[in-house]
Formats: sequence, structure tokens, C-alpha cells
Amino acid sequence: MRLLVFFDLPVKTKQERKQATDFRKFLIDDGYYMIQYSLYGRICGTIENAELHEQKLYYHLPKSGSIRCLTVTEKQYASIKVLLGNKHKKDRHIAEGQLSFF
Repeated sequence: MRLLVFFDLPVKTKQERKQATDFRKFLIDDGYYMIQYSLYGRICGTIENAELHEQKLYYHLPKSGSIRCLTVTEKQYASIKVLLGNKHKKDRHIAEGQLSFF
């Protein structure tokens, strides 16, 4: 499963920029990778794990902006088509088989 997070955050004031930066840092620290500038994804082994990370998102939401999340299966994610531009190197390296268990 993949958990995708889409967001548009205001960055006009210093406080808004800090909140947007803190949210992006949270995403990276929680294992998300950047797919596009305001689209991050994370591999989740199970639906329960995806729900856990969705709850973490609720806890770290900034005060304003627009944030959405979507859970998709690996098969659905694999059907992504790049319509303009090229796939990035990072796109090819992140696969479900690379999950780490501690």
C-alpha cells in the first residue's frame, strides 16, 4: 500500500513558512518521500499501518492550508503514467520489497 499526501500550504508570512517547513520535515522524518513538490508518498505494509500514519498526519497538521491523503494499492500506484517530463531516479528505487522491519 502507498499513502499519498497532497498539500497546498500558505507561505506568505514567516509563521506560515515555518509551519509549512515543519510539516514537510515531519513527512520526511516519518518515512515519506517527495514525488512532486506538494505530493509525498509513503509505503505502508498493511492497511492498519496506513491508518496509523494517517493518524500521525492529523496530529501534525498545520493551522491552515489544504491537505489530503489517499491510500492506494501497489498495483494502482504502479499504473502511474508520467505525462510530461521524466521519471526521477528516486521513483525507480522505492519499491514495496524494500520495506525494513525492526
